[in-house]
Amino acid sequence: MKAGETRAIGDRTGTTLLVIAKEPVPGRVKTRLVPPYTFEQAALLAEAALSDTLAAVLAAPARRRVLVLDGGVGPWLPEGFEVIQQCEGGLDERLASAFGSVGGPSLLIGMDTPQVAPELLAVGWDGVDAWFGLALDGGFWALGLREPDPELLRGIPVSTPGTGAAQLLRLREAGLRVAELPVLRDVDTAEDVVAVAALAPLTRFAACAGRIAAGRGGHP
Repeated sequence: MKAGETRAIGDRTGTTLLVIAKEPVPGRVKTRLVPPYTFEQAALLAEAALSDTLAAVLAAPARRRVLVLDGGVGPWLPEGFEVIQQCEGGLDERLASAFGSVGGPSLLIGMDTPQVAPELLAVGWDGVDAWFGLALDGGFWALGLREPDPELLRGIPVSTPGTGAAQLLRLREAGLRVAELPVLRDVDTAEDVVAVAALAPLTRFAACAGRIAAGRGGHP
């Protein structure tokens, strides 16, 4: 399939949706935004992005909704999610463990794409073994597996411009039929904040970015 196409067939309610995230605590999240943002502002932006992501997952059909969390829950967590703690190790190991914790068709996304729409998460599995969403920076924002296999993720170099390409190659070398989701922009830099807020002006993330830009600190 081409990027941007979706399938209108298959059982979409049988998919487990996972969000891998870090508790939005100042100094622990989005530190690449500092400067020009403060650590508190970066954490507020992270919390807003996470809230938008969780809302999109809640609005999408799913068998289960699971938050794979590094840290503790807060008032930003809506009802309807199971929470499991991330394991120790590198990102590849944490992603592998997340898939290993669930059974059946599963789609995992991160917390860095607050512009994600629920319809992008309503994937079907007829003729598809894996769904893959590349990120603009060369990583990936989504990975879906009909039959979760942690070994498909272990050993993939992470946080590099070639991470997405390496993961996609791993899937294809395993003989999986891969369908591609649209390329999305992760929020990693101050430029990303401005660009993503402009792409999704009705999100909590855009509102938070606007308050910060207006000198109101970012708090609602």
